[in-house]
Amino acid sequence: MIEGAKDVTQRILDRHIIYGASDNTQHAYASSNKSLNYANGGSIHSPEKQRVTIIPFELKYNDTVGLFGKENHFVRIDVDINKTIAFACFEEEDWECGYWDQSQHPVDATYTQAIIDEAIMPPVDNTYVPAELNEPTLTTKSDGWISIDLLNLKTGNKYIDAWFDVRLYSKTREEHPYDKMYVRLNDFFYIGFHARNTKRLPYNVSCLIGEDYDSYEDIPNKELIMRY
Repeated sequence: MIEGAKDVTQRILDRHIIYGASDNTQHAYASSNKSLNYANGGSIHSPEKQRVTIIPFELKYNDTVGLFGKENHFVRIDVDINKTIAFACFEEEDWECGYWDQSQHPVDATYTQAIIDEAIMPPVDNTYVPAELNEPTLTTKSDGWISIDLLNLKTGNKYIDAWFDVRLYSKTREEHPYDKMYVRLNDFFYIGFHARNTKRLPYNVSCLIGEDYDSYEDIPNKELIMRY
């Protein structure tokens, strides 16, 4: 025993008499068993971690918080976007994305998909620029930002949904005042799930990352930018 340290042996033994010698690691009973150290993401200082590299991308969360388990759950989202590929077309300045739904026009014996032949394209003039066929990528922006949209899809039970709350938090662990936020392409932020009652509360939440990709000057509301 270290000199000056308090002997807690009897307290540990008393705890084992009351709760048993083995900890219950079931997350739904972490609070009642005094074993929140087994509850991943119970604090914003030790959150669950996820990583997103391609946009747009949707994260879905279905779980429970509240009585006997964690009253709060935090997730840290690390954003590290790969510019060479995208799940959607992001328009460049003065260009508009065109889409071809191959499921509506499948290739068969009498039809093949259109091909842009640059050799026979009409020349560029003051009123016309020919189309270009490109793989979806992220265009280079001098100061690029992507959107974060937090959606509480709810459970359909108003008595449960009224006591559940979900929030966005900045990288400095400050609560963001809106359900929409803009972050840089290499950044991170937090999502907090909170039980506002002593009940066990299920939740249904979606977080859409990168639906918008804008330069700083094109962001319509600068208050949506994450605080640093």
